[in-house]
Amino acid sequence: MGFIPKNTEIISLSKVREINPLVLAYIGDGVHSLYCRTKYVSTTTYKTNKLSLLVNSEVNAKSQAKKMEEILEKLTEEEKDVFLRARNAHVNTIAKNATRGEYQLATGFEAIIGYLYLTGQEERIEQLLN
Repeated sequence: MGFIPKNTEIISLSKVREINPLVLAYIGDGVHSLYCRTKYVSTTTYKTNKLSLLVNSEVNAKSQAKKMEEILEKLTEEEKDVFLRARNAHVNTIAKNATRGEYQLATGFEAIIGYLYLTGQEERIEQLLN
């Protein structure tokens, strides 16, 4: 069962490449959060408090940085480019419970998810998140 919402407004690769990588990360954060929420609601009978704890344990800079390290070698060249652009983007904030390096990895992770979502590659998102 897929946990990624279907994107009905697919954007061309050339247009997505023009989007600021931090905007891709913004979209990716939302998609990753919805993925985790949907996964737990579909596979458990937990109440909202427990669901929130589970989702928050996955949708944070430390966890996303760890996930990024796990998938880095599995990325395509295009995905690596998105990752590097987002990781190296100038960010004015930093997560309160993560190092700068973890935050940069997490931003790159989110940008890849956002890029894949906007280009309609839901199956690829599932591959990377599973």
